[in-house]
Amino acid sequence: MPPDERTAPPELISNASTKGYQVLTRGEWSARGSATTDAVKSMATDHLMATGEPLLPGEVADVYGPLAELLTLLAAEKRHTDTQVASFLGNQAPASPFIIGIAGGVAVGKSTTARVLQALLRRGPASPTVDLLTTDGFLHPNAVLEGRGLMTRKGFPESYDQRALVDALAALRSADAPVTTPIYSHLAYDIVPEQVQTIDRPDMLIVEGLNVLQVNTRGASPDHVVVSDFFDFSIYVDAAEDDVAIWFRERLLALRSTVLQEPDAFFHRFADLPHDDVVTIARQIWADINLVNLRENVAPTRSRAHLVLEKGADHRVQRVLLRQA
Repeated sequence: MPPDERTAPPELISNASTKGYQVLTRGEWSARGSATTDAVKSMATDHLMATGEPLLPGEVADVYGPLAELLTLLAAEKRHTDTQVASFLGNQAPASPFIIGIAGGVAVGKSTTARVLQALLRRGPASPTVDLLTTDGFLHPNAVLEGRGLMTRKGFPESYDQRALVDALAALRSADAPVTTPIYSHLAYDIVPEQVQTIDRPDMLIVEGLNVLQVNTRGASPDHVVVSDFFDFSIYVDAAEDDVAIWFRERLLALRSTVLQEPDAFFHRFADLPHDDVVTIARQIWADINLVNLRENVAPTRSRAHLVLEKGADHRVQRVLLRQA
C-alpha cells in the first residue's frame, strides 16, 4: 500500500468504542421501523445523492425510514414539552425548531444522509417544514483564508466563521424572524458574494458539516457556546478510513468528468489531467489534509453523537449505534 494511503488501526470501525450505545445490526434496526410503506420504498432518490455518495437499494426503507420515524417522534415530544413549558411560564414565544446535527468526515456520505432525511421528514404525518443548512456556507472566503495562510486547512475548525454560525443557530432557535445565511459554491470553491439562503422558521432544521460536534473550548470564555449546543439530536456517519480514502478518490474522478469540465470550476485544471495523475493528487490531498482533519478533529467527536451510522466498504449501513439514555 502506498505510504500516502496508509491508515492507523485500531481506529477501524469494528474496533471503535460502543460504550454507552445500544448496538443494532442492520436487520435489528430495520425491524424497529414501521414507516416502510410502498411510498417510502419507491421514493425517487437519484436527485438526493451527492457525487460519490451512492444510495443503494434498500437503504431508504431499511435505514433512513426508521431513523426519520424516530426523529419525528422526538420532534413531536419536544413540541409537546415546549408547549407545556411555555404555558407554565405564560410565554407566547414562537415554536422553536427541532434541530438535527449530522457530522462525519469528507466523502463519508453526510450530504446524501442529510438530503434523504430531509425528504423523508417532509413526508411525516404533519407534513413539517424541514430546512437544510450546510456549514460550508460559514467557511471564511478564500481571500480571508489566503491572507491567514489557511487555504490548505480548509475544512479544519479554524477555517470557519464559528461566531457567525453560532449566531445564526441562535437566531434560528429563537424563531423570531427569517434568518439569512451565506451560500458556498463547490464549483467556485468559495463563498458566493451577495447570495444568501433564507431559512424562515422551519419546524425542523438539519445542520450538516464536518465539525458540527466539536467542542473547541481552548481559551474560551466561561459563556462559550458551540454549535452542538443547539442540537436536539445528532448523527455521526462513520466508515473505515481505508474505505473513505477510496470513496474520496472515486468522487474526485467522477467530478473530473462532470462539473470540473466547467471553465469556471476552481479545479478545472484537473479535468484534462491523465487518470493516474488525478489518482495521485487525490491520494495526496487525502493523506495531507482530509485524513489529518478526520483524525484530529472529526473522528474524536463520534462519541458525542446520539446515533452513529456505520457504513461498510459498499456504502451500505451495517450497524446503527443509538446512545443509551
